[in-house]
Amino acid sequence: MRKPVRVVLTTLGVLVAVPVLLLATTAVVNVVATKSEASSISRYGQLVPVDGKQMNVVVAGSGAETIVLLPGLGTAAPGLDFQPLITELQSTYRVVAVEPFGTGLSDPADTDRTAANITREVHGALQHLGIDRYVLMGHSIAGIYALTYAASYADELVAFVGIDSSVPDQPGWDEPIPTGVIVGLSRLGITRALTAIADDPYAGLLYDERTRKQLRLLSAKNTAAPTMVNEMEHASANFAAVSGKTFPKGLPVLLFVRSNDPDVADWVVLHEQQAASVDTGQVVLLTGDHYLHHTLSPEIAQQTRAFLAARSLR
Repeated sequence: MRKPVRVVLTTLGVLVAVPVLLLATTAVVNVVATKSEASSISRYGQLVPVDGKQMNVVVAGSGAETIVLLPGLGTAAPGLDFQPLITELQSTYRVVAVEPFGTGLSDPADTDRTAANITREVHGALQHLGIDRYVLMGHSIAGIYALTYAASYADELVAFVGIDSSVPDQPGWDEPIPTGVIVGLSRLGITRALTAIADDPYAGLLYDERTRKQLRLLSAKNTAAPTMVNEMEHASANFAAVSGKTFPKGLPVLLFVRSNDPDVADWVVLHEQQAASVDTGQVVLLTGDHYLHHTLSPEIAQQTRAFLAARSLR
């Protein structure tokens, strides 16, 4: 009877050893690849000093009015991710895509990623650029940060434009993001392995191959890095900080909203309520995924021009 037991134990040992070896291999490959890829990341935009660190911004166009773009949570390279929208807007406006600390080519941060810290740092970058009057346009969680921003710098804002932007008290706002899993999968190299076999999320969109490569490199570098993880860990607290809050009544608000969102109940209704809370509010429904600017930048730019032009005539 000992032989079958020995065979079973040997088999179990192999079954355990194979995954361990695979994980050890993917972890080592991940470390080596990350170091190797660092030299392949290309500079773009310009660095500005904020709180003793460097924040990267992309400035395009030379219009009389300025639009400042803020990314959603988890956007690894905002200056590149916003490229289709920048292209559509830059003929009319000066466009400034800000890469908050921990994203794109900006330095990591040593302060917690609270909405207050993030907005203060973004404001510092704009001050360095001499920008003191602008439209704030934000994707996803930037809608939450914009409420904090408007409370502090309302006199500088011309309008807020949301791109499927988050709203206070939306369903699921208090669900924690599993950052431990995200970091663990990244360190073990599993995220890199899965990314290698998954479809490129930017394939078929208006990004050239060079830009898609840079997006992949910066995603590998930033997505599970400490600054980004810290922002994920503060997401629920940042939502809680603006619970029940609205934009200043006199601030014009234009909201581009995904009409076919399958995940959040009353997604459109929540945005209609937010638009109704200000004197001049408008909701534009678009059919697409959460990153509306990836595929619908021409429509977003056209509607934004019309909205801001009508505001300027009042």
